[in-house]
Order: sequence, then structure tokens, then C-alpha cells
Amino acid sequence: MPDIDPLPLSELTTLRTGAAPRRMIDATTREELIDALRGVWADGDPWFVLGGGSNLFVGDEPFDGTVIRILSRGIERVPGARPGTARLRVQAGHDWDDLVAQTVAAGLAGIEAMSGIPGTVGAAPVQNVGAYGQEIAQTLVEVELIDEATGEVSVVPAADLALGFRTSVLKHHYGSVAERRAAILSVTLELTQVGHGEVPVRGSQLRRALGLDPDAAVSLAWIRDHVLATRAAKGMVLDSEDHDTWSAGSFFQNAIVTEQFARTLPDACPRWPMQPDVESVLVIPLDDYNGAVPAPEPQPVDVKVSAAWLIEQSGIRKGFSLPRSRAAVSSKHALALTNRGRARAADIAELARFIQQRVQQEFGLLLQPEPVLIDVDL
Repeated sequence: MPDIDPLPLSELTTLRTGAAPRRMIDATTREELIDALRGVWADGDPWFVLGGGSNLFVGDEPFDGTVIRILSRGIERVPGARPGTARLRVQAGHDWDDLVAQTVAAGLAGIEAMSGIPGTVGAAPVQNVGAYGQEIAQTLVEVELIDEATGEVSVVPAADLALGFRTSVLKHHYGSVAERRAAILSVTLELTQVGHGEVPVRGSQLRRALGLDPDAAVSLAWIRDHVLATRAAKGMVLDSEDHDTWSAGSFFQNAIVTEQFARTLPDACPRWPMQPDVESVLVIPLDDYNGAVPAPEPQPVDVKVSAAWLIEQSGIRKGFSLPRSRAAVSSKHALALTNRGRARAADIAELARFIQQRVQQEFGLLLQPEPVLIDVDL
């Protein structure tokens, strides 16, 4: 598994920024990926893994370390599925949308609403990818990963990944490091066997996005086609000829705030209550039981609010750019920051900071970036 001549990261990331790193390795199989990571860790080299490059924002200066490109591919059915479901083990470098296409063609439901999301399968659990009410957390069984601290390979249940809204213990958030430094080798999903006929569409968010009535029934292929069309209309399906797709998708996360803070925002701001954590089993010691079960204490409910709405209402419209900058807000989607051609990372970072400042001034909320930032600051 020899090193390759390092390629500019601007050619390998969807935001199209970044110079060539000091070192680059291509890992085309699971075994090559394990060997590459163990070698880099033994050398003590700074490192990161690169899949589809769709969730990275890389700085202008060359990365002084090793970039390992994950190019492993493959989908296999594995035992252990519950009745009416199928389990698939997918290699980390497999293209995510190709996986979705193959599951739809096989009549397997659970990830069809995530059609058109760029990137690789191994990256999906790291930020718990999702769209239109579906998240990988709903179908993820386990991941096979290799830990930096030990170099050991292990199979980790989904429940141990602390999957949350666009996060997990594996994600490197801006301003912090991942709770668990590891790389994913493969992912196992459990999907429902529904076939190719029309089935009820679960999830009000997906039905709203597709204009479906609550009792509507459509095929998985119909959902995939219409999700792709909806995403394309927002510039969220990669197209080398469309600069609106030269982005990292949604650059800012929809904010999770308290109910109290949400009430300070205008009523017109779209918001979605998050499901509170509720203790499912109440245990009362027999000696303390007086014949009455106490009423459950009300749980605080966090609220997800629309970052796109906040951005536009702070005066930043679709297509906005700063003077003489080659970075701009997408003309189709206020959450996407785009490279209009030969933009430097500094251009995009300047625009991101300006948006953060405007939203904070107007609404008292600091938007957080969704991509992983490499050698660049906001």
C-alpha cells in the first residue's frame, strides 16, 4: 500500500478548498485501511481520513500530516436480522447514495429519504446523517472501527455511539475533539423488507416535504426520485456545472435551544420540539409504596429552530456575498455556503463569520458550523 503523490484537497472536497497535504495514502480495502492507520499512528503523524470530502472545510495552507483516503467498497447481507428485515454490512468507503439506490432496488426501506446525500457510508454514523425525518440512527445496528489509542479493531453497537442530532462520540466538533478517536471500517444496517409496491409513508416531515397526505402510499422508488428532485432544487445534489453544489451542504446546524429561549424568537421562526428523554420504568421500593403512583415530573423539551430562517431574517438572502469575495450563500438554499470558483478557504470563513455575527446580533444565537474544520478557524 504505497503512498501516492498528494492531490490538492480542493480536488477531493465538495467545498473545493485546500492545498495538497504533506502525505497521502489510498486504502482500497479494509486491510489496507487498518495497516495505513496503524502505521500513521505508530509514526505519531497528524492525520485524518477522507471519504467523499462532503463534510470537510479545509484551510488554505498544506496540511502538515497524512491524509488517508478510504476507498473500500462492498455490500453484503449478514445474519442476525429480525423477521421482515435484512441486515447489510457495508464497507466504509462505499458511496452513500449508491447504497441508498441499491436498497431501494432491493425493496428495503429505512434510508430512502436520505437519497442524494453526498459522501461515504463510513462518514454517515459520525455525524448521524439524516434528511426529512430519517436518520441513520434509526437503522444502524453496529459499526466496526479501529481505535487510535490501542490500534485494536472492535465491533461497537450503535447504542454506544451516543448518536444525537448530527453528532456522535466520533465527531470532531468545531472547538473540541472527538470523545473517541477512531476510524470506521464498516457499518451494519437493518432495513425493513417492503418490496416494490406502494406502502404508507411514515414520518410527517417526509410527507410534508413530498406533499403527501397522511394516508398516502407510494413506492420506495417514488420517494427516492422525489427526494432527489427536491434536493436538486436546493442545490444539494452534486453537479460539477452548478456552483450552488460546490458546498459542504448545510454549513450551519439547525440550533437546539431551550423552550425558554425559543419563546424569545419570533413566532414565525420554524421550530420542532425534540423528544425528551423519559425514564421508561419507574421503580418504587416496596417499603416506600403507599398505594399511589406519583405523577411523572414534566421533562424540559429542547426545541430545534431553523438556522436558514434565522439567516434570512437577519438580512442575508440567498446569493449573498461580501464585496470582492468568491464565496457566496447558495442562490437556492440559505444554509449552504458555496465556492463560486477559485474561492479560498479564507473567503468562505469570512462569509461564515459575517453570518454568525449577523444572526447573533439579531437573535442572540451563535450558529455552529456543521462541517469538520481542518486548519481553518471561524
